[in-house]
Amino acid sequence: MKRTFVSLILFLIVIGLVIFGIFQNKKNNEKEDLTKVTVAEVAHSIFYAPQYAAISKGYFEEEGIDVELTLTPGADTAAVLSGDVQIGFSGTEATIYVYNGGEKDYLQVFAALTKRDGAFLVSREKIDNFTLDDLRGKTVIGGRKGGMPEMTFEWALREVNIDPTKDLSIDTSVAFPAMEGAFIGGTGDFVTLFEPNATSVEKQGYGYVVAYVGTYGGAVPYTAYNAKSSFIKANPELIEGFSKAIQKGLKFVKENEPKVVAETIVSFFPDTSIDDLTTMVKRYKESDAWRDTIAIDEDEWKHIQDIMKASGELDEYVSYDKLIYDEYFSEFR
Repeated sequence: MKRTFVSLILFLIVIGLVIFGIFQNKKNNEKEDLTKVTVAEVAHSIFYAPQYAAISKGYFEEEGIDVELTLTPGADTAAVLSGDVQIGFSGTEATIYVYNGGEKDYLQVFAALTKRDGAFLVSREKIDNFTLDDLRGKTVIGGRKGGMPEMTFEWALREVNIDPTKDLSIDTSVAFPAMEGAFIGGTGDFVTLFEPNATSVEKQGYGYVVAYVGTYGGAVPYTAYNAKSSFIKANPELIEGFSKAIQKGLKFVKENEPKVVAETIVSFFPDTSIDDLTTMVKRYKESDAWRDTIAIDEDEWKHIQDIMKASGELDEYVSYDKLIYDEYFSEFR
């Protein structure tokens, strides 16, 4: 009797392994049928929740795409230009710098994800009823010179008649990944941080979130997807499918509560609790950080260049038709 029972258990284990093998093999074959695309993201942040939701929900796979993410801090376009990755994900200012640099096979933007600056202003001291005037005479870690976060911050200051070169000190020497650590280490009175870094500083007791920079900067095609013009021309169906997947990610985030979104993207932030992740998603949702559509209009494109010109990083405007690939925008407006 005992021998029969053991034989039955072994039989069931073997059957289970066979079924698992068949399932795994089918899954691998399905994966092989997908077009693999590597995306170079400028930062790993809750600010990009719609992208992670699109991956987690299988929206890319529905479009026949297998997405792999790689981190290239500082809006580094070299990986895209060299062909090491197919798609870049960064501030749209990066495509303008490439074009103005004389690159023949320049980058074009084909889908936008965020519509405001992603940074929260963190103060070393608790400030009730904060206004930008509280920054006068202070030192702020602002990010890389010529980067969209720093330029948007300067724009916000000028909008309320604060001269970013005279009325305060903006430290642009600290690299984006090192800003949290520099602030915790004692540098600056304020720092501009994306999530999860802003909440991390709060939880550790080193500072207080006092404002959302995106509120002051206005709507722009802040973070968007780009690719070499030759790649877009050679792969229109891939670009369309990628755009559709991102649009589905935006729709999912818009239509679902912060906790649902947090549970969907938690695998991308394994060291962050669901409660903290929910708080961060809620902050961005309430701040209207994400776009309703991937489509970019000409007014937004001009505004982002207004910001660049005000910071002294742009001499001449680059036309919308040159750098914005809007072939599929009508589908999503």
